[in-house]
Amino acid sequence: MHVSNFRPVKRVQDCVRILAEVRTQLPARLVLVGDGPDRSDTERLARELGVSDYVRFLGKQSALPEILSMADVFLLPSQQESFGLSALEAMSCGVPVVATNIGGIAEVVRHGETGYVAELGDVRRMAKYCVELLTQPKKLQAFREASRQRAVDVYDINLIVPMYEEIYHQARSAMPSSTVLENRP
Repeated sequence: MHVSNFRPVKRVQDCVRILAEVRTQLPARLVLVGDGPDRSDTERLARELGVSDYVRFLGKQSALPEILSMADVFLLPSQQESFGLSALEAMSCGVPVVATNIGGIAEVVRHGETGYVAELGDVRRMAKYCVELLTQPKKLQAFREASRQRAVDVYDINLIVPMYEEIYHQARSAMPSSTVLENRP
């Protein structure tokens, strides 16, 4: 599964290429959630690679947790991600992530524990990681559990919000009093 706004930076077409590689070994399917400027090119590539019958375009969806929970693997082949929120959303649903090793993704996805990271554009390696997870049920289950646990233990809102509030208070305390705007409407 992949969820995005189908912009070039998300490299949605790499998801189709990964599926084509995986299908040489397994009867896999790809679910694409979202919409955007690259959708028609992605549909065309699926036809060209002969996998269009195995790709489902769901368009924009509001019930993401329910949809994500049905996935075995989440693909995030982006060329740029500052944090990888969609990876974290998948992990919170117990779905391991196969992603590119860029931006903050490696901070969220623990390689070999909650998913795998590969170099940008390395479709074959990402497909290999998908096949590994999809053909080893015990490993997939361990990654599922580790993904969910990491999302809860490290990124739970009850942990993160107080950390941000503390940073805010420290920054505010460090500012000269003339720059702090008190009682502003």
